[in-house]
Amino acid sequence: MPDVFAKNAATSADEAAKIVPRAEFRVFGHGVIEIVKNKMWNGKTVLFQARKMPAETYFLSSKTSEANVKVRDGLLDIKVKTGETPEGYEIFQPRGKFQFPVSRADLETILSNLKVDMRLDKDTYTIESFIEMVRAFPGMAAVTVEKMRYGFTIDGIICEYAQVWFNGALVESACVESENYEGMKQVIEGLGLASMPNTNYLRAAKRVVGML
Repeated sequence: MPDVFAKNAATSADEAAKIVPRAEFRVFGHGVIEIVKNKMWNGKTVLFQARKMPAETYFLSSKTSEANVKVRDGLLDIKVKTGETPEGYEIFQPRGKFQFPVSRADLETILSNLKVDMRLDKDTYTIESFIEMVRAFPGMAAVTVEKMRYGFTIDGIICEYAQVWFNGALVESACVESENYEGMKQVIEGLGLASMPNTNYLRAAKRVVGML
């Protein structure tokens, strides 16, 4: 069975050009999970196994809220916002994965996505040294993020609600994502989330740590 929670993938440029990118609508707040639980059975709902995710570190920059840069188990992943649907749903696409320790050239690439110009004087960097550098650099922050995710689909549209801890501070979240934007809109409305602001992980983390 295909993993409906896997991101878009392609094996060639021609195939990639044919893909309608998956968009995301996400909300954060308190009481979000109760709202979703009360509405999630309004359509054809299929539940998936709950997942406790390994702790991640998100790297935040005051210069941008469009580069999702995070590391888990020593592997750093970059996704960059490439657009929005007419409904305002956000589209993020992969921009690279890096295994620590990384070279100076790779770290320069990582920092360029964060719009940060940081002096680098070593040939290689461990994840521990990078986190230390980020915490000491003005306008940057390294945030520990833990997630307990509950996935499901409604009428084939991917959804989830989750408990999220930013540096230990608990916030609830819910998400709807799909290549079917009209279907997304219907599900978002059906879940009672349409009046809430679309907020990605970067902006939510920045609010918690006082960067917004």
